[in-house]
Amino acid sequence: MGRSRRTLPEELLLLALDPTTGTTAQPQSLDLGLAGAQLVELALAGRIAPDGDRIAVVAPRPTGDPTLDHALELLRRRGAPVRAVHWIGGPRLGLRQTYLSHLERCGMVHAVAGQMCGVLPTTRYQATDNAISREIRSRLDSAIRTGVPPDPRTAALAALAHAVGLGKHLYPGNEGRSSRSRLRDLIRHDPMGGLVAHAVMDVQNGVAVQPRRPAPAPAGRQAAPPARASAEGAHGVPAQPRRSTMARVVAH
Repeated sequence: MGRSRRTLPEELLLLALDPTTGTTAQPQSLDLGLAGAQLVELALAGRIAPDGDRIAVVAPRPTGDPTLDHALELLRRRGAPVRAVHWIGGPRLGLRQTYLSHLERCGMVHAVAGQMCGVLPTTRYQATDNAISREIRSRLDSAIRTGVPPDPRTAALAALAHAVGLGKHLYPGNEGRSSRSRLRDLIRHDPMGGLVAHAVMDVQNGVAVQPRRPAPAPAGRQAAPPARASAEGAHGVPAQPRRSTMARVVAH
C-alpha cells in the first residue's frame, strides 16, 4: 500500500485532533475506533472480508503499512474468522499513541511537550498542515450537506466518527443536531464500515463482549473442569499482569 493515500486510522485520528488544544476528542472510544478503522482499511485493500458478524482473512499478503500488517498477521494467526466485536474489544495496547507517533514521523503532526499541574509530563500534538484536516472534514460535510451517497472510504469514516462519538465534537450544539443525525445515517452506505461501527458501539455498551457462562451440567453428570485461561489476549498478544504505575498523560 503506497503512502500517497492516507489510511482510515490516520484520517480518523486527524479528524479527532483538536487544532487548538492539541488533544484528541473522545480518547477512550477513539482507541476502539482506530482498531475498527484498521479492519475497514484492510477490507478496502482486499485482505479481509466480512463473514456475517465475523472477519475473515482472504489474502494474507502484506500491505506495506507496518501497523496494518501487524493487525493482519494477528488476524491470520487466529486461524478462523473472528467476531468483529471481540477483535475491537480486545486490548488496545497504545494504538492511539502508535498512530500519533506514526503521524509525527510522517511530518503530519509535531509533538509539543508540556506539564500538567506543573508536575506530570504531557505531550500534545499539533497538525503541521491544517489543510489536510480541512480536506477530511470537507468530505464529511459534503456527504452530509448534499445527501449524495459517498464513496466507501468516506462512508466508513463517517460511520466510525459517529461510532466513537465525534459527532458532538464536529457538529456541536443544537445547531449541529441535524448534521449529527445525517452523520449517523451515513453508516448504511458501506457494509464493512457499518459492521465495524456497530461493533465499536456494542463494545462501548458492553454488548456481546463478555464470554458466555457455561450451562450447568445435567443432573448426575460431572461438570467439565474449567478451561485454563488463555495466555494470549484478544489480539494474540501475551496477557500481561497489571502493574500499578503512574501513566504518562498523552494526547487526551
